[in-house]
Order: sequence, then C-alpha cells, then structure tokens
Amino acid sequence: MEKLIITAAICGAEVTKEQNPNVPYTVDEIVREAKSAVDAGAAIVHLHVREDDGTPTQSHTRFQECTDAIRKACPDIILIPSTGGAVGMSPDERLDSTNTTPIPEMATLDCGTCNFGDDIFDNTMPTMRAFGKRMIEKGIKPEYECFEMGHLDTILTMARKGEVPGSPMQFNFVLGVPGCTPATVDNLCWLVNKIPAGSTWTATGIGRHAFTLAAPAIVMGGNVRVGFEDNLYLERGVLAKSNGELVDKVVRMAKLLGRQVATSDEAREILSLKR
Repeated sequence: MEKLIITAAICGAEVTKEQNPNVPYTVDEIVREAKSAVDAGAAIVHLHVREDDGTPTQSHTRFQECTDAIRKACPDIILIPSTGGAVGMSPDERLDSTNTTPIPEMATLDCGTCNFGDDIFDNTMPTMRAFGKRMIEKGIKPEYECFEMGHLDTILTMARKGEVPGSPMQFNFVLGVPGCTPATVDNLCWLVNKIPAGSTWTATGIGRHAFTLAAPAIVMGGNVRVGFEDNLYLERGVLAKSNGELVDKVVRMAKLLGRQVATSDEAREILSLKR
C-alpha cells in the first residue's frame, strides 16, 4: 500500500474566528497554520485566502502573497489553491487564484452544482469546461472535488471528451456537506469503485465525520484531508487549537492502522506531479 498523503485545508472561505478563534485570516496567520500542519505531517496544503478582516477573496495578488510566504516557511509543500472560492463568486473571479507565479502544480476543480447548506454552489457545465481549459493550457493537475455521486460520472465523461485533464486523475470525495451525499463508508466505497485504474483519491469528511471517514480511507489505501475548512473540533466539544492538531490526529490513526505517511516529495511521485 502506498504511503498516506495528508492534505490540510487550513482556513476555507466560510468558517470564522467567532466559531474558532484559531481560524487564520491574515498572511502571518495563514503561514502559521500551514506550518503547523506541515510540521505535523501534512504533505499538501489546500488553500483559500482571506482579507485581514476575514472576507474571502480569490485575488491572485493575495494568493501570491500567501503562497510566497508559505513556501518560504515550508519550501517543499504542495499547494492546491481553491478555484471554488466562496458561494456567489463569478467563474472568472474564482479562476484568478491560478494566476500566480510560478503556476500552481495543482488546483481544485469542482465537479457539479449542488446544495451547500442553505446556498447553491453553482458549477455549470460551461463553468467546468472553462476551468478544464485553463488547467489544460497551464499544465495544472486538477483535484476533482466530488460532493455528489453524480459528480463523478460528470467529470469522467468530460475527461473522455478531452474537456478536462485526464489520466492519471486525483479525486477528492467531500462527503457530509448538508444537502449533499452523506459521509458513509458505503458511499465512499461506491465512489472509489467507480474511478479509473491508476487514479488516486482523498476522502474529506465534513464536521463530525472528519475522522470517521478518515479511518476507512486510511485502511482502503486512499488519502485524507482535514483542517479548519472542514471541521473545527479535535473531538466532540473540544475546539482544535491548530490545523496541526487535526493533522496529528490523522497521523496517529495511520500509525495505529499500520500506514506510513508521505512527505511532500513522496506525494508528488504518487500523484505524478512534475515540480
């Protein structure tokens, strides 16, 4: 079994300091949380950025500032900028995160429209084609974000048509978002059994499902994402003090289950990335 790749989604676009005072907004805070995750064992940082007051932004200027600072603190890290942004942002606004220098190794590509709590996360076919075209042109490897079962078939069809980058594909199965596919082992197994041979995958459990989905993913040979974007608690009623605490819990789970953890360079090899 390959080593476990741990991704830390360190701040997201929606969570706030009112919910957990350790959620990062400023560049210094984002670097602090990225380093805490890397020091604990994360090979990848999935990155949203904020203005200093916590407002989510997709400005490539802010992404450049944050990615430069993170790379200074964590030179080997794989960064996956979000092209999801925040609900209500335009496609052009969302894609601005890919306009940094150097060009990102990877970026997220959301695989369909879905309910997102009380909101609608809008990802039309034209939007996804535009995102796929950008990533093909720039040589960016997508991480395909699937929130619903049907999202997987949609993106596989697009890959067959050459509308998005194809094999080898990396999927992130984000389960447990209110209004989307529940975070159950049965649902995770169904999704994993449908991906093409040679693909890699990550499981992201939202909220209280963060670690109950991490455990089967570790055993099944997949990878795991945790972080403040998805879950603010180390355990029931106990707020996490850092992203590093959340990553460390996954590292300890992996050790108990007999799985070694990948470094960033080992993750690049597993994910077929060229640095």
